[in-house]
Amino acid sequence: MNKNLYVVLMAGGVGTRFWPYSRNSRPKQFLDVLGIGKTLLQATYDRFLPLCPKENILVVTHEEHLAITREQLPNMVLEKILTEPMRKNTAPCIIYASLKIHKENPDAVIVVSPSDHLILDEAEFQQTIRSCFDQAKNQDKLVTLGIKPLRPETGYGYIQYIDAKPALKKVKTFTEKPELALAKKFIDSGDFVWNAGIFVWGVKAIIEAFKKHLPEMTEVFEEASQHFNTEDERTALQSAYSQTKSISIDYGVMEKADNVFVWLSTFAWSDLGSWGSLHDNSIKDVNNNTISADSLVYDTRNSVIKGPKDKLIVVQGLNGFLVGAFDNVVIVCEKDKEELFRKIVNDLKKRPNGNDYL
Repeated sequence: MNKNLYVVLMAGGVGTRFWPYSRNSRPKQFLDVLGIGKTLLQATYDRFLPLCPKENILVVTHEEHLAITREQLPNMVLEKILTEPMRKNTAPCIIYASLKIHKENPDAVIVVSPSDHLILDEAEFQQTIRSCFDQAKNQDKLVTLGIKPLRPETGYGYIQYIDAKPALKKVKTFTEKPELALAKKFIDSGDFVWNAGIFVWGVKAIIEAFKKHLPEMTEVFEEASQHFNTEDERTALQSAYSQTKSISIDYGVMEKADNVFVWLSTFAWSDLGSWGSLHDNSIKDVNNNTISADSLVYDTRNSVIKGPKDKLIVVQGLNGFLVGAFDNVVIVCEKDKEELFRKIVNDLKKRPNGNDYL
């Protein structure tokens, strides 16, 4: 148990690619996607408990999800649930949490992690975090976790590294979601890994990186930090978020900094970012179907069938489909067309009653 290790769980996403199971009121991280008796947020929180005091774990989420976060993590101190007034991607939430932690412990090393990923081999993951802590504790490195790629996946970001014997390697380039032909070249080259979106860095190191690469954002949050832990914190945050641009930590800091390293990791990992990835990581029947519904299934394979236990779903003659019944939405579509789900959500936003389905 390391008192200088802190964890920031990012739980502010809306899970568009998991619509209509994931909704605005209950996004993916608050769902028991895998049917294991825990939501993704709960599983992620529990994964870090052996590494640091529970008081060192912070969750950053949108203010509309404060109640559900408290409901799912009842043992968390309220002050450790940081609520954002608006969604501005990952960089603002990270500088907000980092400044909060720096006030409490300037020697802290922070793990920043999504709250909605699947990680198997948790003991190996925890040992990886301990190893990265040792690399980051001198406050001079920004470490990201890379996963050895299993296939030329186009839905993940890639990290190219400069080869060296240690597991910790200097980062050369970042590439976001390449086309298939390029992804195949990355795999063949042998010096690319998947970007897991999990970071380990000293609190001083990340704040200095923000000052260098996102100075305007850092300035407004440092001004707001004067009001942290007071009754004026929410008002100060509202002002800071309204003044800052929406940008990811990858674009804003990691792709620009010259002290970025990647730790080559071997634990099983998925971002569970789509129905296809849920299918890949779920129990399947003899026809390669993932079924979590009261159903009758005929001549169907490679599909996801999901719905409530009180509604019978009958499926015949499909291959590679999602068939689902979720509250007021029934959906039948090809499960691997990730771009379709974004289009549906955007189309619904244009309808007068569209928000009833989001």
